[in-house]
Amino acid sequence: MSKSIKEIEMSTKYDPKSVEAKQYQFWLDRELFKPPGNQTREKFSIVIPPPNVTGMLHIGHALDFTLQDILIRMKRMQGYDTLWLPGMDHAGIATQTKVEEKLREQNKSRHDLGREKFLELVWEWKEEYASVIREQWGKMGFSLDYSRERFTMDEGLSKAVRKVFVDLYNKGLIYRGKYIINWDPVAQTALSDIEVIHKEVTGKIYHLRYPLVDASGEIVVATTRPETIMGDTAVAVHPDDERYQHLIGKRVRLPIVNREIPIIADDYVDPTFGSGAVKITPAHDPNDFEVGQRHHLAQVLVIDERGVMNQNAAHFQGMDRFECRKQIIKELKQDGNLLKTEEHVHSVGHSERSGAVVEPYLSTQWFVKMQPLADQAIEWQKSDQAIRFVPERFEKVYLQWIENVRDWCISRQLWWGHRIPAWHCTDCQELTVAMEEPTKCSHCGSSQLKQDEDVLDTWFSSALWPFSTLGWPDETADLKRYYPTNVLVTGYDIIYFWVARMIFSGLEYTDERPFQDVLMHGIVRDENGQKMSKSLGNGIDPLEVIDQYGADSLRYMISTGSTPGQDQRFRWERVESARNFINKIWNASRFVLMNLDGFQYEEIDLSGELGVADQWVLHRLRETAEEVTRHLEEYNFGEAGRKLYDFVWDEFCDWYIELAKFYLYGDDDQAKQKTKSVLCYVLDQTLRLLHPFMPFVTEEIWQHLPHQGESIVVADWPSGAQFDYPQAVAQVHLLIDIVRQVRSIRAEAEVLGSKKITLLIRPSDQTTYAYIKQGETYLQRFCNLDKLEIALNLPTPEKTMSAVVSGAEIFVPLAGLVDLDLEIERLTKELKKWNTEVERVQKKLANQRFIEKAPAQIVEAERAKEQDYLEKQAKVKARLAQLQSE
Repeated sequence: MSKSIKEIEMSTKYDPKSVEAKQYQFWLDRELFKPPGNQTREKFSIVIPPPNVTGMLHIGHALDFTLQDILIRMKRMQGYDTLWLPGMDHAGIATQTKVEEKLREQNKSRHDLGREKFLELVWEWKEEYASVIREQWGKMGFSLDYSRERFTMDEGLSKAVRKVFVDLYNKGLIYRGKYIINWDPVAQTALSDIEVIHKEVTGKIYHLRYPLVDASGEIVVATTRPETIMGDTAVAVHPDDERYQHLIGKRVRLPIVNREIPIIADDYVDPTFGSGAVKITPAHDPNDFEVGQRHHLAQVLVIDERGVMNQNAAHFQGMDRFECRKQIIKELKQDGNLLKTEEHVHSVGHSERSGAVVEPYLSTQWFVKMQPLADQAIEWQKSDQAIRFVPERFEKVYLQWIENVRDWCISRQLWWGHRIPAWHCTDCQELTVAMEEPTKCSHCGSSQLKQDEDVLDTWFSSALWPFSTLGWPDETADLKRYYPTNVLVTGYDIIYFWVARMIFSGLEYTDERPFQDVLMHGIVRDENGQKMSKSLGNGIDPLEVIDQYGADSLRYMISTGSTPGQDQRFRWERVESARNFINKIWNASRFVLMNLDGFQYEEIDLSGELGVADQWVLHRLRETAEEVTRHLEEYNFGEAGRKLYDFVWDEFCDWYIELAKFYLYGDDDQAKQKTKSVLCYVLDQTLRLLHPFMPFVTEEIWQHLPHQGESIVVADWPSGAQFDYPQAVAQVHLLIDIVRQVRSIRAEAEVLGSKKITLLIRPSDQTTYAYIKQGETYLQRFCNLDKLEIALNLPTPEKTMSAVVSGAEIFVPLAGLVDLDLEIERLTKELKKWNTEVERVQKKLANQRFIEKAPAQIVEAERAKEQDYLEKQAKVKARLAQLQSE
């Protein structure tokens, strides 16, 4: 589609609210986010890290998804067959907790409703918040293919989950057993190790007296958890601890309950902790559980699933565990069995979801045997198909975890989630694990079957996300085409929860890595560097930012503030700066459009002779396109954004548009037409480079430009490889440098820009002379001169203000302009500056390690700087000496 400029007029001010919803609907109506499915194109796919359906998206989601959208939009414009697949996670514990909180407001619990009715409520919640999330995706401009949206509990993904469970069970990698697990007494469910947040807490070590049964003495044990005394089944010492050699094998009488328990020897005991003797409570401590297994000790559970003392807790039954601790200490003190108490800082596990202190709890749960899966992942990282982590340091973090991985507790005592596909036979007590509900027991043939009440850990289904969303276990066209995915963009805080588990699953079930690259970004903190949280009240709602400043401002700010692997601080002034940048783009575009009166797309002609300013801007456009592309492909979003900012603001808007006015307002129609072509082309290409960062404003402007195509979304990505004008770049940069120095002299001398001045220039060589002579017209205009003299042999004039640029000296006669003493003072400061620069660069070049380690082009650049600085230093010295001798 070709369009001329006269069809629509741009408003005088950019209004995001009037543009964003309109443009997003425009994209959706034309299905521009769907992959073209062109098998001849190289594919590029990303599956979105699925947000939880627990509420609205936060600023961390805005960062994560914006980075993905930037990559997808660029690749789409580069001609790739792109797919960005959206979806959401059911978030078992988190979502069930939210719905139960809602029920409590009505003085009800899930048990009042029953499982089926409660799940109906949760599905209603899911539908409500899924629509909210979709709306937020749209407001932020994300180019997702909604036709492929998935949910971790939709039928296709549920099928994948059942298949994985059944297969792993049949391979012996899923088992059911009684072990110490992390228990959340508030949510009343098991937790995996990585769902437990460890916090340093100041507690106490209690030294307790356990008398020997034979009345020959006593042994003192140290503990931080006296409330579990009733569950003790031994006292342990280290086998090499000489203090207790004579006691090993004897028995002690347990305080409070007077039960006899043995003294055993085990290497687990740390002789330097406390008294060197510890109580062993196999049902309430993971290490004690292992000791108990080795020594065949009984397992006595004294705390129930609510964190309340049970029937084995003597007269403390029914008491909260922490209240029990206080009461036991009181009684031990009265009985003379509490010898001393010491303050002690130790790590205490807390539930990530409820915040409750986690209870190590002996329970029958389902586990995944992780070591075989970890070994496979470790070997994969040694191959030429290793997953690339960005930044690279996170590969070590990942490997360190999987090399020390523990079995994964995957069962949860919830109702919301994938119910475990295992059925218990009430006749033979055996299990039947199957994809579909069986009609009879696979062991005895009985029909008395009852499905396991538990559901699977949320991360079990999320671990399958990269391939289950594409149709696995079925051999779908999407799976064949778009798997493995190209990049996973996610926060470093879920490398264990999710990234590692997806890698295990991908390798086990597809024999492929699930993604080629893993880009780890940091978290968004508040302006003081604190983590955002509801309790601190310092969270930022992305929709509030969009309402005030527009989505493009948020996107540009948050993406360009991002360095791989590093946290960033949210600052409102940076959002304002992004908004100002967008306004600059809008105003520059309006100027261009107003001067393209009646111009047609077919009239764009960049062939033939181009002016030096045209060559310069086209060359700089090409360099900017190359740099932006390289930085984005290396995931350096901040650098890409800065390169664009510098080109758009400093070069295109502040210089080229001003230079173009010579021809736009001149009488040479041919030059005017050529300038329109360059303006139109450069603006078009610049908008394309900006589009992944700020899709809304770029589409709005692009639709006003003479263009060919339906939307900037599917316009070609710029390269500009044909524009190679290094001499023009050198010339224009020299002219710009001269203009800046003259303006600096004017400012220092407090000479108004409207006052005409004389400018004398002494080039150092013939090439520089030619460059300046060709640019006389520009210098006359931008410096407002009444006289300009350029000469290679120009005598050093007296009583002038001067400056040096690369390849030339410039002089502004002082007559009636400045005080001579002030000029000497200025030159003295400038000389000090060049002395510092020369010293710095020479010190760097004298560093042998720098010369040997740095890339050759960097070393050469530093040597070029040294030469440039020395020349400027010499010229300032000479000028200063001349003025001081006058």
